[in-house]
Amino acid sequence: MMPLRDMTDNFDPTQWITTGEAAELTGYSASNFRKAIGKRLLRAQKHGRDWFLDRGEVLQYAETMRQLGPNKHNPWDSKERGRKRSATG
Repeated sequence: MMPLRDMTDNFDPTQWITTGEAAELTGYSASNFRKAIGKRLLRAQKHGRDWFLDRGEVLQYAETMRQLGPNKHNPWDSKERGRKRSATG
């Protein structure tokens, strides 16, 4: 988990993008990025009503999600699935 940054950190607006800009850049929704911030999957700073995310981290997060594909929603890893199948059948 990555910590939320507080507003006293140096804020360079050229390196940070809003959740809306992150959505446009990656194809994921702004809501998805707000959820990732809440789960502390991405570092973020809140300025006023807007969340700002590090552009590089957003791109890395999106690439990781693409590599995981449908498995990103799978609560069990392949070992756990194998155990459950053998236990039930």
